[in-house]
Amino acid sequence: MARIHEAAAAAPLPVAPLPAAPLVATIEEYLAAHPEAAVLEEGKVAFDMRSAHCTVAEQHGRCVVQFWNDERNLLRTVVEVQQRAHSLRLITHRMGASRSQTLELVPSHERRTPTTRESARRHYQRLLERVLSRRFVGAKVDGFRSAMDLEHSFGPAYVRGRLLQGTAADAVIGVSAAESGAIIDGVLTLGILWLDYCRQKTAARRHYGGLKVIVPEGAARTTAERMAWLNYTAANFQLFTLNEQSEELEPVEHADMGNATARLMHACSPESVLARCREGLDRLLELVPDGARCRIEVRPRTATEVGLLLHGLEFARVRQVARSDSFDRVLEVSFGAGPNETLLDESNTERCRELIHRLFLSRYPDGAHNDPLFRLQPERWLESEVRAGLSELLPALRCDLFYEQVPAVGIGDRGLLDLLTLDRSGRLVVIELKADEDLHLPLQALDYWIRVRTLNADRKTVGGAGRQLSAFERAGYFTGNEVSELDPRLLLAAPALRIHPANETVLRYLSPRVDWELIAFGEHWRSELKIVFRKRSTDQRS
Repeated sequence: MARIHEAAAAAPLPVAPLPAAPLVATIEEYLAAHPEAAVLEEGKVAFDMRSAHCTVAEQHGRCVVQFWNDERNLLRTVVEVQQRAHSLRLITHRMGASRSQTLELVPSHERRTPTTRESARRHYQRLLERVLSRRFVGAKVDGFRSAMDLEHSFGPAYVRGRLLQGTAADAVIGVSAAESGAIIDGVLTLGILWLDYCRQKTAARRHYGGLKVIVPEGAARTTAERMAWLNYTAANFQLFTLNEQSEELEPVEHADMGNATARLMHACSPESVLARCREGLDRLLELVPDGARCRIEVRPRTATEVGLLLHGLEFARVRQVARSDSFDRVLEVSFGAGPNETLLDESNTERCRELIHRLFLSRYPDGAHNDPLFRLQPERWLESEVRAGLSELLPALRCDLFYEQVPAVGIGDRGLLDLLTLDRSGRLVVIELKADEDLHLPLQALDYWIRVRTLNADRKTVGGAGRQLSAFERAGYFTGNEVSELDPRLLLAAPALRIHPANETVLRYLSPRVDWELIAFGEHWRSELKIVFRKRSTDQRS
């Protein structure tokens, strides 16, 4: 195990690193024991490990840790580990920095005790009632609460209530700045459900004309972008920010927020990437059991990286990396997933062969559902089945033009699309997949749709093209195909019993301009991918 230190402060100057192997083992053990851990940097949550990724490895005698998510990437050399009562403090070096830097692993992104959390939420509820009473003179602030209601998907992080004025009313929902970013961004989903609940329960007595959403100051962008694409003939949606110190409530104009600036990374040539990585790929494929190579997907990830996948699970990869002593690039071959990624060399070739063999024994459609290798990354497994079988299920789509996880970058954030393709008319189709229930599926998919729409609307005439090309075409996507100027289609897909009951309610409140379709697959999708039911936005309007 790594040396244990009680000193809290990082050394002001770089310290000599400890042996790498104990550091790697300590960090891996902590992350394995705390799957909902968070990484703190300067006291703030930098990565929530429920959605972020991590690799911990020994490289050239050093412990190297990398954390990344949809928004940022962090790479550090760990020189010391300090074990605390419930946390793990990492003293790290960053390339080019003269001073050591500290990261802290904590068991959960939520650092408050249950008592403190409940007290803070009660305080926020009283604050919200007071602010609304002052702002909306003449209206009655009624029924505000944050009690959990699992039957209707309401959690305790959101304060919900009503503003009453005669027979008219508005539903109101608010979230405190003390909550996590993910919870704040989820407020609109819960707001729509709360509005629909109010309408269903009091339809005969009162007319609920709209929804007022209150978010912390400085945290309105995601909600504003989403709100711009709701159906304003169905309800009047209003967004406000609340400064909890000054108690100032300010309206947010969100009419144009759906057109956020975005940029697109250039598409790489799969053939060129495969050719550059061929030597490393051949080395890995030699370790695959006889007769099993046909089950492997070889997928170019970037211009310098290729992954090997079995039913969506990437178990090995080949990268082109810069040499430390020159500008030349060399191939780096690794195997394993997540924190267990390991560079392949002569000393661990047999270990790699054994891992691949075990993977093939565990990960197949009729495998044991309690096997960790079978259960890993179900959405990626579903994606691999969709890629392989969608041409028969949905022949209107260009399944030969699928792009996976296209990076679409907006102001201050970065999104990853599950799948992006064209239909036979050249119209873009965004496909969002979920293998498990997700209350927020519709609005998360809407985020991706907004980015794709923005990039498609960014059109310029290039050379002698004779027409204006979208950002996708200029960046090398869909080569040889004309991308339609029409807004994209949005396709949401999940196993039938894994579609959250609230998803259809939220979809009904999307703008008619969002052409969506909800597709449900049979529960045995690993063995046979078939559609059991479909619902379209046009069905709601007919």
